[in-house]
Amino acid sequence: MRVGAWFSPKIKSGVEGRKNLLEKLETALPDITKGRPVAWFHAASLGEFEQGRPVMERFRKEFPGYFILLTFFSPSGYEIRKNYAGADYICYLPIDTKKNAANFVRIVNPRIAFFIKYEFWYNYLRQLKNNNTHIVSFSTIFRPDQVFFKPYGGFYRKLLTYFDHILVQNQESVMLLQSIGVNRHSLAGDTRFDRVTEIAEQAKDLPVIEKFVDGQFCLVAGSVWGKDMEVLIPALNSMKGKIKVIIAPHEIKPEEIEGWRKQLTGSSVLYSAFKETTGNTSFDYLFIDNIGMLSSLYRYGNAAFIGGSFGSGLHNILEAATFSLPVVFGNKGYYKFQEALDLVQLGSAKAVSGSLEIEILLKNWINDPQLLFMEAEISRKYVADRTGATEQVMLETRKLLV
Repeated sequence: MRVGAWFSPKIKSGVEGRKNLLEKLETALPDITKGRPVAWFHAASLGEFEQGRPVMERFRKEFPGYFILLTFFSPSGYEIRKNYAGADYICYLPIDTKKNAANFVRIVNPRIAFFIKYEFWYNYLRQLKNNNTHIVSFSTIFRPDQVFFKPYGGFYRKLLTYFDHILVQNQESVMLLQSIGVNRHSLAGDTRFDRVTEIAEQAKDLPVIEKFVDGQFCLVAGSVWGKDMEVLIPALNSMKGKIKVIIAPHEIKPEEIEGWRKQLTGSSVLYSAFKETTGNTSFDYLFIDNIGMLSSLYRYGNAAFIGGSFGSGLHNILEAATFSLPVVFGNKGYYKFQEALDLVQLGSAKAVSGSLEIEILLKNWINDPQLLFMEAEISRKYVADRTGATEQVMLETRKLLV
């Protein structure tokens, strides 16, 4: 990581954020915990934080006497949520060495530790077990190709026995755990469904966005990257004048956005400029040049294109689905996402390989309102039927702490 810091600002932030971290914790925690028992939540990055957030907030309500420590591995999670008011102290997780883990657990002395989705750190789990800390993993998902289920995976299988309880997302994960003799688990679902439902309920009214849409069919392109736009732009050019499009890049890079605007044949405007205009609704494309609006944008769309899946992985499709939007995404990087597989099977999500497929989908949705309504209803019902995982996590937590 220290070598990588020379080449990556993101890695550099992680290295800088971990400097003297254990010393800072040892100095700060005794004063600010005031003798309260500690509940430690660990999230790899921002996505896992969003999964863990409903559990943290429920934990705070049910166990107000606890001090909540939140750690991140990635700067992309820490930098955005370092001021989150739902935790009492937020920091990076020191690298998983024997010495770091021993000192961290000694200093923090958590009564209970929550790991979200994919976090299996050997030294930390071993030290927590030795400390008699209750250990819970939730919103966890397992796949047959993971090392736990390989003939040579005995060392890694042992890690799973350290957990007091593992709450998994799907039945396949239940069966995989049973196949290796891990029995302290239950099927609870994904806490993200609870989180996106909360987000939808709290979505902001955005009169500027409503003015841009102007009652027309609107596609929201959320968390898009360059590879997504390579495929999306030809489809949008073919639909010029027939739809409105809101484009929210995953990362705000002015030069990249300007390059996309030049490739689009229709008229486009930046959100920062459009919000200053009065009455001009003639633009075809609205580029969101800030962070934090996306979850409220979906309420103004009729369908959504979700970015990431023409690259390494798909971004959050549930935020769009909870607003009753059919979704479309690339066919390369979505297979690890249960909700994507489910919605493709149900018919309200489409995994596409190129521009022509997107163009056909858009034309079908515009020309057949009944089809659009049917797919929208599938998305809405899918999310509504799967809320409640947070309560399942809290049920197991009560068994451990009460």
